[in-house]
Amino acid sequence: MRIRVFLWSAAVLIMASGWASVLVAQTPSGTKTFDPKITNTDAAIKAAAETTKAAEEARKNFKPPKTPWGDPDLRGYFLNLSYTPLERPKELGDKAFYTPDEALAAFKKAVEEDAEVDPRTVHYDWKEYGMDAWQSPIRPILRTSLIVDPADGRIPPMTPEGRKRAEAAGRGIYVNNRGLYERCVTGNQGPPRLPGNHDAESQIQQTPGYVILIMQSNSDVRIVPTDGRPHLPSTVRKWLGDSVGHWEGNTLVIDTTNFDPGREWRGSTTNMHLIERLTITDPKTLKYEFTVEDPTTWTRPWSAEVIWPRIEPGIYEFACHEQNYGLINVVKGAQIRAREAGNRPARETPEGDR
Repeated sequence: MRIRVFLWSAAVLIMASGWASVLVAQTPSGTKTFDPKITNTDAAIKAAAETTKAAEEARKNFKPPKTPWGDPDLRGYFLNLSYTPLERPKELGDKAFYTPDEALAAFKKAVEEDAEVDPRTVHYDWKEYGMDAWQSPIRPILRTSLIVDPADGRIPPMTPEGRKRAEAAGRGIYVNNRGLYERCVTGNQGPPRLPGNHDAESQIQQTPGYVILIMQSNSDVRIVPTDGRPHLPSTVRKWLGDSVGHWEGNTLVIDTTNFDPGREWRGSTTNMHLIERLTITDPKTLKYEFTVEDPTTWTRPWSAEVIWPRIEPGIYEFACHEQNYGLINVVKGAQIRAREAGNRPARETPEGDR
């Protein structure tokens, strides 16, 4: 997990300039100056708005860099976080974009709600460690949803077969039915990648003929060849799918099929066909787009777009353990419900379910 530790040797001072208050602190020699947006939501919102404006200016004359061997250079570290909902709120109808003022207001509302979490009632309070989304380089965007197609900004209806699978998955409540992310076997960052939480960081590496995507979440790694090779035979199935890539101008296009039958992504399994597009749009931003298609799960394909801010290196170790609070409480709750229903006696601990 990416954890920022802030130390200071003197009291924090609030000093007023002619037009705004500035938070300053004395820091140990050689360390980064204390950043006020880490603990001040108003400062974080202001900084995010300024970053958005700076990115817009930078894009006007931006020329994407190249690797020493001539491919577009995607290398670096990126953050996959957003306050923009995956699906457009129904009350917004066909409004695909906010005005700049509306986008900032929506961002401000989300930041303040996120920061209001009370650590006395929620076990994991990320802001304690500087890990809330608003304490990161996250920015407001004009889109009202991450989904850009269909036009209503919402996931298409499921097919009858897809609904049946989703309902069956929802009934899995005991520990032997929990996902592999909870089991600390794989990460929860796709593909495709949707904004996550504290484990939203990743690294992109490149060599001639390959692009490597390294996820912080349980250290998942995707190796994408870009040398023109075809997909593996359909009999070969991989948990993260079989990915092959090619370049379209400055954009990396990744085509992924052959997902393992045991893998489930929002109800879809082996039949999912995924196309991802990664483009550096300015020195501090990567645009990530994807389209998913599975006629056995959704009535039509759908597409989304996410902005990944560039972050400082590197990626910290993802410390995961199966017997975390969430897994224990899920099992205990299921046992209590089973006892109430008279199906079987509840045990005091989940030891017998492991």
